[in-house]
Amino acid sequence: MQLGMIGLGRMGANMVRRLLKNGHECVVYDTNPDSVAALVAEGAIGTTSIEEFARKLKAPRNAWIMVPAGITDKVVGELASHMQSDDTIIDGGNSYFRDDRRRSERLRHDGIHYLDVGTSGGVWGLERGYCMMIGGDKVAVDRLDPIFKSLAPGIGDVERTPGREKLGGTAEYGYLHCGPSGAGHFVKMIHNGIEYGIMAAFGEGFDILANANASLKKGAADAETAPVGDDYVYDINLADVSEVWRRGSVISSWLLDLAAAAFAENPTLENFSGRVSDSGEGRWTIMAAIEEAVDCDVLSAALFARFRSRKEHTMAEKVCSAMRYQFGGHLEKPIT
Repeated sequence: MQLGMIGLGRMGANMVRRLLKNGHECVVYDTNPDSVAALVAEGAIGTTSIEEFARKLKAPRNAWIMVPAGITDKVVGELASHMQSDDTIIDGGNSYFRDDRRRSERLRHDGIHYLDVGTSGGVWGLERGYCMMIGGDKVAVDRLDPIFKSLAPGIGDVERTPGREKLGGTAEYGYLHCGPSGAGHFVKMIHNGIEYGIMAAFGEGFDILANANASLKKGAADAETAPVGDDYVYDINLADVSEVWRRGSVISSWLLDLAAAAFAENPTLENFSGRVSDSGEGRWTIMAAIEEAVDCDVLSAALFARFRSRKEHTMAEKVCSAMRYQFGGHLEKPIT
């Protein structure tokens, strides 16, 4: 089957490679000609403009976009001007589900299908496959099934869920039509919100382990610091703990696998500053929870922790310190 791919970054390029390996024809475009040339050398059909890109696609055209959310509208608009009725535009980036609904409605007037595909797999997707959460018209989803099947991990060697064989569908192959426009990115949005929470839990747990030797490091007692006590005398090997937890533990996961790999490479993680970015999905998850009146304490705390990681000292901390000084004359301890 033929598919066009616009945006040949870390995920877009590897998705093309996975499709080529599975016998599909790929037409590619990127503003960086070197990215196009690299995939042409591997068998893709290169183009130098969106107009040429659309021209080289066979009707009904199928064009997948993997670009940052901030420029998706611009790319969709330019691409749509070269598309015809019954063509399909797929947005595989991390767009906001409300934007999907708006784009789908606009394109429907011209008979163009629009699919939003929340895609998870990162830089490992070429080898492992991509988990895909799909929203949009069923007719377009069904037509593109060979593409989704090739990109997805498949059942592989993952143990089947008991009773799943009675339910059917594509979910256990690693891709799912979640509903109408916006449903795919909505499910991916919640997926990423959960990811924030899991990562935060691992981070906090390893931080407590890293400080399990606090009794050995404690300085002179003072009125401004709660005493540590004498029981925290353990020098825990975080690389070994992360590894042993991978083996039969109830908290084993791919994220733990990645943490173990990072600790094996650098046990103190001193090559990282600790600044944690967020690309939007966590914020949108919390906004949805507010509008649905659903409590999500863990996910909210995980998002706010990411904000905190990007600041030296917040106004909130300054206010707390100022209040402590006002009510008790507590002076700020110098950073040591």
